[in-house]
Amino acid sequence: MSFDVHELDTFILVGSVVTFFAILAVRVSTRAGLPSLLIYLLMGVALGESGAGIQFENYEVAHAVGFAALAVILAEGGLTTNWREMRSSIRLGVSLATLGVAVSVAVVAVAGHYLLGMPWELAVLLGAVTSPTDAAAVFSVLRVVPLPKRLTGALEAESGLNDAPTVVLVTLVSSGAAAEHAPPVLLGIIAYELAIGVALGLAAGFGGAWVMRRAALPSSGLYPLAVMTLAFLGYGVATFVHGSGFAAVYVAALVLGNSELPHRAATRSFAEGLAWLAQIGLFVTLGLLLSPGRISLSTVGLAIVAGLVLTLVARPLSVLVSSVVQPMPWREMSFVSWAGLRGAVPIVLTTIPLAEHVEDSTRLFDLVFVMVVLYTLLTGPTLPAVARVLKVARRSEPRGLEVEAAPLERIAADLLQVFISPGSRMHGVEVGELRLPRGASVSMVIREGHTLVPERRTVLRHGDDLLVVTPRKLRWQTEERLRQVSERGRLAQWLVDKPARRPPA
Repeated sequence: MSFDVHELDTFILVGSVVTFFAILAVRVSTRAGLPSLLIYLLMGVALGESGAGIQFENYEVAHAVGFAALAVILAEGGLTTNWREMRSSIRLGVSLATLGVAVSVAVVAVAGHYLLGMPWELAVLLGAVTSPTDAAAVFSVLRVVPLPKRLTGALEAESGLNDAPTVVLVTLVSSGAAAEHAPPVLLGIIAYELAIGVALGLAAGFGGAWVMRRAALPSSGLYPLAVMTLAFLGYGVATFVHGSGFAAVYVAALVLGNSELPHRAATRSFAEGLAWLAQIGLFVTLGLLLSPGRISLSTVGLAIVAGLVLTLVARPLSVLVSSVVQPMPWREMSFVSWAGLRGAVPIVLTTIPLAEHVEDSTRLFDLVFVMVVLYTLLTGPTLPAVARVLKVARRSEPRGLEVEAAPLERIAADLLQVFISPGSRMHGVEVGELRLPRGASVSMVIREGHTLVPERRTVLRHGDDLLVVTPRKLRWQTEERLRQVSERGRLAQWLVDKPARRPPA
């Protein structure tokens, strides 16, 4: 296959136009509360054989692009996840990513065989590809929904870790290796690959952080490249020794993102940009694979039935079983069940049986594609409303903001945003009465669309947004004090009088 400079010029022209419009589409999808994947998938369909006429049926290339993009998305997710916020719910996240996936695979496989009439191999593949949640969808949607950190931590941990076991399972089934081994042996293979991936990810993360703290690179722009390279080093080494590359890249990025490294803000911004580019390339490629002419009413009907089983039976049951390791109230359990955003990961996983030429794999791809589009439209936009109905939304929860500000990096400080909700007892409290830890301060109040530089006697009101600057080492105490005042008012007991128990570092 030849590829000359003229074809390269055409590729750059078309790619630039598509990428630019895809970037503009982010604003539309964000305002609508939708994961951007839907717009990108439809762009790919519009460019395909039924639209602009681009012929693309290379499943091996789609498989490779999908895995590369997922690795970038997982790396960005790990780099931007706060380990302190995730730690309290890591047991639930891991349980959802392992035990929950197993329950979901079993339920959907049984339904696929007996309800949809699929052979067992295809039914198991349907259960396996649809069980993992999508990291890109979860990171993009849940981070704008004001939830308690134990919920966002569990959902982010699940989406970052559950790709690994499902990739192994889908690969084993698609290649026929699953039929050659007993179930205990298959579980052993999956456990081995996960363990190797996590171990190598930890090694790459901690080893890379040690090197980066001692390396004086000549340009600040090299630090983001170095951090991403270290995360992918974990992926490469893990796959070389037949471990889970996805587990390795996520764990390595999680360690690097929570280490005190130079130019943290620039690194996270760089990773976020790469992740957006990976999503655009991934979803447009997957859209190109779809041939709308293959989609029949029968396919849509099967997709609806499979989606109902997954959303209303398999997901709630998997959450219920997984919560045994870390019980939670029924309201939170219901929200976690509804928040199992699938996104592009199921479609990417269907490229594995396509590349292995599994019988009826094209039918599986079409069914999963339709199901993802339909149920992303259902669950994504409704998450904020569901959170409010179940009373798990907390708009007063302090949230970290990514700020392009070198002074904050030099003093190792963070910027928090706090919303004074209608039920908050922070209403009527003066800024000086917040009694934040020494070194932390309210730098700005946003009231009715106008900014206000506060003084000690400035009275806070319902609907205000506060921007609070706090040294990173005092962030936990600052957040605790803000929560205390929000819940109990100005007379809330000050941390210095009776120190709260701080979670271990």
